[in-house]
Amino acid sequence: MYRALCVPLYDLISVMVVAVALCRTMPLTLNHEGHYFADIFLFPHLQLVTALPGDGIGPEMLQHVQKVFGYAQVPVDFEEVNLSSVPESPDDLSQALTAIKRNGVALKGNIESKFDDPQFKSRNVELRRELDLFANVLHCCSIPSVRSRHRDIDMIIIRENTEGEYSGLEHETTPGIVESLKIVTRTKIERISRFAFQYAKKYGRKKITAVHKANIQKLGDGLFLNVCKEIAEKEYPEIKFDSMIVDNASMQLVARPQQFDIMLMPNLYGNIISNIACGLVGGPGLVSGMNIGDMYAVFETGTRNTGTSLVGKDVANPTAFIRASADMLRYLGLNKHANLISDSLYRTLVERQVHTPDIGGTAKVS
Repeated sequence: MYRALCVPLYDLISVMVVAVALCRTMPLTLNHEGHYFADIFLFPHLQLVTALPGDGIGPEMLQHVQKVFGYAQVPVDFEEVNLSSVPESPDDLSQALTAIKRNGVALKGNIESKFDDPQFKSRNVELRRELDLFANVLHCCSIPSVRSRHRDIDMIIIRENTEGEYSGLEHETTPGIVESLKIVTRTKIERISRFAFQYAKKYGRKKITAVHKANIQKLGDGLFLNVCKEIAEKEYPEIKFDSMIVDNASMQLVARPQQFDIMLMPNLYGNIISNIACGLVGGPGLVSGMNIGDMYAVFETGTRNTGTSLVGKDVANPTAFIRASADMLRYLGLNKHANLISDSLYRTLVERQVHTPDIGGTAKVS
């Protein structure tokens, strides 16, 4: 039944899904290709999820997830929408938004943000703005078998996702003079702050660090810091709260990342800090990201790197995308399926040590 352990990453995950099913004494079915499926958690209907393959390696990553879901008998069906970074295809953004609003949830590959045309708006930013996906959440933790400078990292990064510098409000007043507006509001700062503290309570986190630049941006970041302090003192006194200037936070993150539990920050700082944190635990191929709103959620990799140079080479690490799919399943309440996939992935990386080149291995993916 089991193939050799030199099989590719997602094939090994598929085999381990069967192994987990066997450990739980669950029945197996042989399909027409000679592969075993675990007949588990059968549901009377499928949850429809929007799939945005994106650019670069995104379509490959989606195929890996679909294969894993097939082995695990996940009751999810994908509605694919080809949202890309091509400026000539504005209709695909509206189609993607319609599909996500219809299904409520999306699994998204990375979409390249073009910077050569100032009139072209980032598809990523537009999705977050139109769907009001106000919270971006990353869980960065060390993987025992992946070599990195630091060990025992376990931090959550929560980033406000809809305002600040990412509002995209800038213009050239006269040739050579550009104004870029940073707009922040008490209402949205309160919302992301409460989200962070509620997250801490739900998952047993003890401390939140607000990251800011209020020493220079006294009004904008000053408002962010003051509102976070107010929420902490008045509504969540049981959770420790402190703050750190973003430049010092960057240095501390590289020097002593273990001191951080939850880091809460505005949009632009979150983009930079998230990439640093992902690098600390092994790189862009390992960490998943969640974009959460009151009505919709979009799941993707933690760093928005399209991996264009890796397309078709069969070496792009699917770990982050598979983790994103497990995050999505938990959001949908399919915890048993999510745990089955997460456990199998962990065993693949740690017990079997099947690693792609980006984390020091030689394994192919397919």
